[in-house]
Amino acid sequence: MPAPDLPAIDYAALARSIKQWARELGFADTGISGVDLARDEQHLQQWLADGHHGEMDYMARHGAKRSRPQELEPGTQRVISVRMDYAPPDIGSAWSVIGNGELGYISRYTLGRDYHKLMRGRLQKLAERIRGEIGEFGHRAYVDSAPVLEKALARNAGLGWIGKHTVLIHRRAGSYFFLGELYTDLPLPVDVPATEHCGSCRRCIDICPTQAIVAPYRLDARRCISYLTIELKGNIPEELRKPMGNRIFGCDDCQLVCPWNKFAQQTEEPDFAPRHQLDGARLTELFGWSEDEFLRRTEGMAIRRTGYEGWLRNIAVALGNAPRSEPVLAALRARADHPSAVVREHVAWALQQHEASTVTGDER
Repeated sequence: MPAPDLPAIDYAALARSIKQWARELGFADTGISGVDLARDEQHLQQWLADGHHGEMDYMARHGAKRSRPQELEPGTQRVISVRMDYAPPDIGSAWSVIGNGELGYISRYTLGRDYHKLMRGRLQKLAERIRGEIGEFGHRAYVDSAPVLEKALARNAGLGWIGKHTVLIHRRAGSYFFLGELYTDLPLPVDVPATEHCGSCRRCIDICPTQAIVAPYRLDARRCISYLTIELKGNIPEELRKPMGNRIFGCDDCQLVCPWNKFAQQTEEPDFAPRHQLDGARLTELFGWSEDEFLRRTEGMAIRRTGYEGWLRNIAVALGNAPRSEPVLAALRARADHPSAVVREHVAWALQQHEASTVTGDER
């Protein structure tokens, strides 16, 4: 990133304009931070040393670049952080889906269009607007596309604090929002970092189905349902399958129970609206999808990240936790000889759960 060769610029006025332009592009909030993440680097190193990242080798692969923006993108002086709300209108209905074992629960953030391309495209438009105002400058946009400590940067930019569940929380908007960054070589004035407001509350810690929040502000991803259903390849540890319930892609419990989410803002982005009624579809229907149907129905959605094999694996676990019924048993038996050893193993486990329930008389 070359040093800027620019005429005299009122950077304070430019920062105000950037925030206005960002609002016009659909971002709910914008903040500016410096690049010092030394405290967060220590936290990251300890988290990695504890092995809490599981199979997410990419978390350690880039070394200090994750916590040193100026090494990831040489010349970076400031980071412009943005957030975009994604909560659907009926976010409260999530509990009713979780409570119905015949339905599949999918994390609310992934029910609509994949946010990565949408936000990155708008960050590029923001950069173009800045370029139109001051001329060429060094920049690069990121939305989960590089080793970036986005939550720490957003906290330093005043967009919220990192809660005990390790999710960013905004005092006036809760936590249902996406983050993106624009690294820049412009010496813009920085905003005041957000302060913490979790207090003595530990609802997120207590509600976690798999007890993945092992201490305040410390998440063992190896136990997190989002990791198990999205990042993990292969078999899900057997002792964590029953706690997963009917959660087949991600988990929102820690956010659903957070009192700050009474201030959550409903999304104004139509692309984030739920598609194909996936906000409460029947497990047996989803389990019957062919691979072509899976790819067609999830086109442009983050759900594709789990892959078809992972999709069937996750639903098999949920069916093993579902109330015993002939449709559930028939769906599982139809996949008992699936070509994938991973799918077969989880189907066999699910069938065993129902066989055990008949012995004990537990029809769930």
